[in-house]
Amino acid sequence: MQTLESLSDALETTGDIQSIVRTMKALSAASIRQFERAEDALADYERTIELGLTAVLHDRRARGLPLPRTGATGPSRAALIVIGSERGLCGRYNETIARFASDRIEGPDTLLAVLGMRAAARLEAEGHRVDALFTLPGSVGGLSDLVQSVIVQSDRWQREGGVGRIRVVHNRRAGRVLAQPVERQLLPLPTPYLTSLRDSAWPGRGLPFFRMPPSELLSWLVQQQIFVGLYRALAEALASEHATRLAAMQGAERNIEERREDLTQAYRVKRQETITRELLDVVSGFEAVSSAGE
Repeated sequence: MQTLESLSDALETTGDIQSIVRTMKALSAASIRQFERAEDALADYERTIELGLTAVLHDRRARGLPLPRTGATGPSRAALIVIGSERGLCGRYNETIARFASDRIEGPDTLLAVLGMRAAARLEAEGHRVDALFTLPGSVGGLSDLVQSVIVQSDRWQREGGVGRIRVVHNRRAGRVLAQPVERQLLPLPTPYLTSLRDSAWPGRGLPFFRMPPSELLSWLVQQQIFVGLYRALAEALASEHATRLAAMQGAERNIEERREDLTQAYRVKRQETITRELLDVVSGFEAVSSAGE
């Protein structure tokens, strides 16, 4: 049976939890906008890289050269980069991306890199070996360093592991769907994408000149395109994670408010019962004393 003290303690605990939930809501809301701005800021740099690729591809076409191969030339292994979350309280976010990634692992030879311990734990529980694990940053400031670390790992895979195909899977927001899994191919660059750049018109009067050897310039541009793809995937995934967490916290806040109302009502009833009982004890005691005096 609940006592007045236990109800008071429960109300205090519920208030503390409600404060934590509100704080997490505020942090998630601010983080969503932060990562969306980071993605928007990347658009100009991505456009610059695409213009560089366009210039190189136009030069190759003028010299009668075919589209370049940006991946392995022979049989090669595949690698999959999975972006999950570092923290929980985000619903089925990691379960969704882990299941999506499992369906895209081509076999035991596929190398697997996971960003986020929660997703890594789910994939390992399904029997998949994680070859590289990275910790997700808590803010936009850590995105570039993380992307560089993943690129270094992908370069090592290409040199030492014979990897020629690299894809990345992650969640992103799509309308009312807060965590929709998507897949992107990082290497080789898709042929339709290269064809569209080669066939597109140059925005200026004449093509730019470049002094670097075309092969080296192309290699650098491809690496920067991989950087852009990974950075955008991370920004979208982290925005999706915080949106999912925000929705979970909003649901939790509604439940907490309902629970607090129930506890408040129970506390008031119990307090009234206690006051009534104490008054009855006082009256009974007074009557007993009055009867003894007579």
